[in-house]
Amino acid sequence: MAFDRIAVVGAGAWGTALANVIARAGRTVLLAARHRAAADVLAKRRESPRLPGLQIDTRVEIASVGTELARYDAVLLAVPSQEMRAAAGAIAPSLRDGTPVIACAKGIERGTHRFMTEVIAEAAPTALPAILSGPSFAADVARGLPAAVTLAASDEAVAAALARALGSATLRPYHSTDVRGVEIGGAAKNVLAIAAGIVAGRGLGASADAALVTRGFAELFRFGRAFGARPETLTGLSGLGDVILTCSSAQSRNYSYGMAVGRGDPAQAVLAEGIFTAPVLLEMAKEKGVDMPIASAVADILAGRTSVDAAVEALLTRPFRAEG
Repeated sequence: MAFDRIAVVGAGAWGTALANVIARAGRTVLLAARHRAAADVLAKRRESPRLPGLQIDTRVEIASVGTELARYDAVLLAVPSQEMRAAAGAIAPSLRDGTPVIACAKGIERGTHRFMTEVIAEAAPTALPAILSGPSFAADVARGLPAAVTLAASDEAVAAALARALGSATLRPYHSTDVRGVEIGGAAKNVLAIAAGIVAGRGLGASADAALVTRGFAELFRFGRAFGARPETLTGLSGLGDVILTCSSAQSRNYSYGMAVGRGDPAQAVLAEGIFTAPVLLEMAKEKGVDMPIASAVADILAGRTSVDAAVEALLTRPFRAEG
């Protein structure tokens, strides 16, 4: 099972970084922008405006999305989670039956409560959905700094083959069949990262940050288990690993957005996936009877139903209980 020709759809920071690292692994790579004008600019400058100063590898072909996708063995969809359905539907007519389509977004679709592989399955029925997630910043990956991620597909042989195809000396994918666990870790940690950013932006201190992240991960774990995720996945790269990264660095859009909220100036922050995921996560948690007070506080703050100070007070005055 060889995946020697890889297409990356979505020419933002993450798509560009993935195209670079896959090219360095010796694969034939197409970086496909969803708009022709963007493709033309990238092809001319060989530099993404989202990754200034980092050149696109000369081995990466750049084009706009078209019928040429049929020539590729696997497709990575590096688009925001709420745009995944449109992107998957757009490429569906060009895919060969059984082509792996790998979601590289961390989120849950609003309204439908669908995870990314479910969105792909519905929008591109002939594709084989997979998910790539884990603690990795686009700038680090693009520069060739070491990173490890998880790649999950329902077929273990396919997951392992894809991991080998995408892996290199600087990007180490571990393969898994726990698709849902990988998706949950990536989506839920975005909400937790906003909460951690709020704590930092409010200046509540390192002790509060440690407590918040620990209890927030307990919420993520409960949610994951309720939806069938494996414990080892939730404590692995795509769960705990991603929590450690995105809850501690302003390189994370979710964390930096939370910092702006904590400072009282969210208008200055770049939009983050966790903004859209928070209310969906709460809706799904309620369906399963999962208690998620930190995620609930984030959703209430973002919706303007409560202030940061009131949310903090509410969390600190919850009834005392055994840890678990």
